[in-house]
Amino acid sequence: MPGPRYTKIAEQLPSTIPFVGPETQERAQGKPFVARIGANENVFGPSPKAIAAMQACAKDIWQYPDPENHDLRHALARHHRLDATNIIVGEGIDTLLGDLVRLLVGPGDKVITSRGAYPTFNYHVAGFGGDLIQVPYVQDKEDPDSLLSKAQAVDAKLIYLANPDNPMGTWHEADKIQRMIDAVPPGCVLLLDEAYIEFAPDGTSPPFDTDNTRLIRMRTFSKAYGMAGARVGYAIGHRDLISAFNKIRNHFGMSRSSQIGALAALEDQDYLAQTCEKVAAARARIVKIARDNGLGCLPSATNFVTIDCGQDGDFARAVLAALIEQGIFMRMPFVAPQDRCIRASAGRTADLDAFAAALPVALAKARANF
Repeated sequence: MPGPRYTKIAEQLPSTIPFVGPETQERAQGKPFVARIGANENVFGPSPKAIAAMQACAKDIWQYPDPENHDLRHALARHHRLDATNIIVGEGIDTLLGDLVRLLVGPGDKVITSRGAYPTFNYHVAGFGGDLIQVPYVQDKEDPDSLLSKAQAVDAKLIYLANPDNPMGTWHEADKIQRMIDAVPPGCVLLLDEAYIEFAPDGTSPPFDTDNTRLIRMRTFSKAYGMAGARVGYAIGHRDLISAFNKIRNHFGMSRSSQIGALAALEDQDYLAQTCEKVAAARARIVKIARDNGLGCLPSATNFVTIDCGQDGDFARAVLAALIEQGIFMRMPFVAPQDRCIRASAGRTADLDAFAAALPVALAKARANF
């Protein structure tokens, strides 16, 4: 009996998952992790006001959500001093990435990113048949000059840059990002992923310019606002590009409780500031743990710290595996030479105590085989 007639693109793609979730690993091990500090989640959680708002709206969950995300979009517009026509809300940055790629990228269209950068973006480009071209990191940072040069050389339609960066946690100052924005070639769009921007130092993010048709910026409630499970992201750009999302987006994709919770979280900026302070303290603790074990760390403007294991990717993978055996969920960059590192997300005291106890054991086990 004949099966489904898949598209040519789908037939050629492998069945992949950009990130293996901790739940998958827990099921494989038959036990929960002691410390979940690998997915850049915000363990300090959302504002109590956001939790209360989501609890209060549970009785109305029988209603479909507002397909225009009106209240949240307008609140974001007020927060950023923009017009609501310059903002689109979606089910996390991951979904917005897919929508943007669907809007701009067809089979064979050139897309530029950094080798080892956020794999979910690459996943979407492959899914729509785009030609993904990757340039190397420079000194553990995505390199705006290399990205621009390659985009100009191949007439790219889309460039991806995260600032601060995932997976390394490094960042560029606003002036450098602005020079990149100004140099984006005609017919190309720069996608500036600012998922971690609330953790970054002042002077990291350039001013908004919603008149620029060659720029779109994406932000999220998953990181600093502690709402990764609610799936709330938003994009800021020229009104024509933002309006184009309405042609292809899932208009009822945002849950009602997620909209209401994000709105309450946005209004509690005091809690956000407290969270950022806790994250900064946790980052400092991670750096100390690494240094106590003879390891160096990259400067971080995110809620995680990238730890240089000092050897190659095989050694770092051995360290990571030994940590996972001890119940510490962590991840690492996928591509050399950045794969010499492992990453620890900002955790609570108990999380980092467990990591501090497990790391010397993991290092000793890895060194015994290298």
